[in-house]
Amino acid sequence: MSAIIALGLVLLVLMVLVGGKQGFQSFLSLVLNFGFLFFAIVLMAFHFPPIVVTLIAGVILLALTIFLSGTNDETSRLAFIASVLVLLALVLLIVPVEHWAQVQGFGLEDSDDLEGLSLPIGISFIDIAISTAILSTLGAIAEATMAIASGLDEIKEQHPEIKPHRLFFDGVYVGKQIIGTTLNTLFFGLFGGSLSLFVWFHGLSYSLGDILNDKVFDAEFIIILFSLIGVIITIPITSFVITEQFKNQKQTKS
Repeated sequence: MSAIIALGLVLLVLMVLVGGKQGFQSFLSLVLNFGFLFFAIVLMAFHFPPIVVTLIAGVILLALTIFLSGTNDETSRLAFIASVLVLLALVLLIVPVEHWAQVQGFGLEDSDDLEGLSLPIGISFIDIAISTAILSTLGAIAEATMAIASGLDEIKEQHPEIKPHRLFFDGVYVGKQIIGTTLNTLFFGLFGGSLSLFVWFHGLSYSLGDILNDKVFDAEFIIILFSLIGVIITIPITSFVITEQFKNQKQTKS
């Protein structure tokens, strides 16, 4: 038994023991997400348009993550709508920024590994960079959307006579609470994933200017910024979607 399978089984057992049915659904969502990501990579390798494949896969991954989260169907539906709106807004930001930043492809640190290999593989590296940035933001979007949607759903149940504008501001308040923790999560993820790169920088005595202009570092840091921007715009968008649905329900009842 490999270490990955053993750790996966430990994760499954713990998720079922702690989360019960919802924990099992979350683990199933993780497995399905991995399968769809792998399938998307295969399609890109067969020269399907990377951005189109990424958008389709992104919507599917958001649906799996949100609808298998264990919340009620109405909350999941609204959270999914909000997450897709956030995804589309981020795409409008990611595409021009990635073209402007020019951080696609490989950096000087990869030169030894790439020596003797052919780079003209028939796939646009800028499209791959855009796809990578989009896929990297999905987890943060889904997490923030579900946190806000679940919080507002609880508020509606406890205070059914709440005013729509008050519900919107409550959603913004809930969102403010997750910005700090999300920022730290993304930062530690960047630092942990790029630790060997930072050791490289120190060993070769890179200056601050060299680090800030390094392609590999910039590519990773830009993705972190995209994820954080995604979380921030998720707050008002999710609050607005749920508030509008709540307002329509009240008008229908009256």
